[in-house]
Amino acid sequence: MAVDYLVIVVYLAGMLAMGWWGMRRARSKSEFLVAGRRLGPAMYSGTMAAIVLGGASTIGGVGLGYQYGLSGAWMVFTIGLGLLALSVFFSARIARLKVYTVSEMLDLRYGGRAGVISGLVMWAYTLMLAVTSTIAYATIFDVLFDMNRTLAIVLGGSIVVAYSTLGGMWSITLTDMVQFVVKTIGVLLLLLPIAVVKAGGFAEMKAQLPTEYFDPLGIGGETIFTYVLIYTFGMLIGQDIWQRVFTARGDRTARWGGTVAGTYCLVYAVAGAVIGTAAKVLYPDLASADDAFATVVKDELPIGVRGLVLAAALAAVMSTSSGALIACATVANNDIWSRLRGVVRPDGDRQHDEVKGNRVFILLMGLAVIGTAIALNDVVQALTVAYNLLVGGLLVPILGGLLWKRGTAQGALASVAVGGLAVIGLMAAYGILANEPVYYGLLASLAAYLVVSLATRPTDAVVLAAWRERLAGRAPAHDNASETVSEQVPAAQ
Repeated sequence: MAVDYLVIVVYLAGMLAMGWWGMRRARSKSEFLVAGRRLGPAMYSGTMAAIVLGGASTIGGVGLGYQYGLSGAWMVFTIGLGLLALSVFFSARIARLKVYTVSEMLDLRYGGRAGVISGLVMWAYTLMLAVTSTIAYATIFDVLFDMNRTLAIVLGGSIVVAYSTLGGMWSITLTDMVQFVVKTIGVLLLLLPIAVVKAGGFAEMKAQLPTEYFDPLGIGGETIFTYVLIYTFGMLIGQDIWQRVFTARGDRTARWGGTVAGTYCLVYAVAGAVIGTAAKVLYPDLASADDAFATVVKDELPIGVRGLVLAAALAAVMSTSSGALIACATVANNDIWSRLRGVVRPDGDRQHDEVKGNRVFILLMGLAVIGTAIALNDVVQALTVAYNLLVGGLLVPILGGLLWKRGTAQGALASVAVGGLAVIGLMAAYGILANEPVYYGLLASLAAYLVVSLATRPTDAVVLAAWRERLAGRAPAHDNASETVSEQVPAAQ
């Protein structure tokens, strides 16, 4: 294992080095939180694919393939569909808003009344998303070093917190690009063909496994529908995803770069399911389906390759974890803490002060994430809570604001409150993993939005006019007024 250890250590050291490099570049709020809104197509596509394909998509996707066969691809496939929908239909408009958070978008659309409540819901979502990724470190480091669970979480989490705190979005962007390359080589180009060959090829896999393992709908229609509802729609509204859209240097980059990333996700989904299916042939009696990835890597790959593939798994976890962490800190600072203190001022008034403040919040949120991850055990439950809150509480007011001009601030607030409370109550009644909470919570949110919006006065015409100007990209963004000298550097490709 010495060679494998060396690969992992070099990889981790490289992540920290890029964090240090990113610190020198992040000299303003815009640079620190959204990489100066200057990413070109190549970096935008790579980093967007990296953040949406995390530990759940890699380790969990292979586990679903082990359990259900090719139809196990549906979870990651619906993530790709969501990213495609976001990129084609909404990303250009989102990028033109030149905001930092989803709650700021709601304030622009509805007149400045939705920030704290929507921020609390989004903060809970991003926190739990970061927690699920951090828990996954335990699985990877256990395979590598037979390490204690708590120590593994602290080690992996500390590295992510360190490079995220140092350089913000620039550090995360640079590390995500490396992680994207490592995942592509490790999972698609190495693990996929090796696993299929070790299992005897597709003909042998079909001979060894039941026919339902090769049924595209074998996982069940209701499960697929739930995945679409949670993950496809979740991709449309998550702060972690929107914050990456804000990094695009223009409409075309956001649209076409996101489309490339979404297509990559579809390929990744199928690859994970095939690897899991091959693992079922090789190891038919694993205690847990989620052990399939680690078992194949540990027992079937040659020295050196094994280290690279484990680095790929680590890359998947780190990319999602860092993206969720900076999103969580951005929401906590900009949407909750600043508003509660009553010091919300135009961004241009305090660009440099905000860098230090956001660094502090990333560090604080990182410590909270590591502590929560140590206390929790179930990744699936934490992820389900995160997406149920997100979709049930925020999907309707966000998409309603983008698509329906009659929606009002009162309707948005009612939608967030009713949907969020309904989801929490239904999870308590039916269980966290039940489908009913997100189904009925979403319906309750939609009903509240429609009824209250129609029962209240329309949004002020001045607010809607300003909103349309921002959507069209004609209104100046605050952060453009005080860019530092560093932001005169040509856009990153």
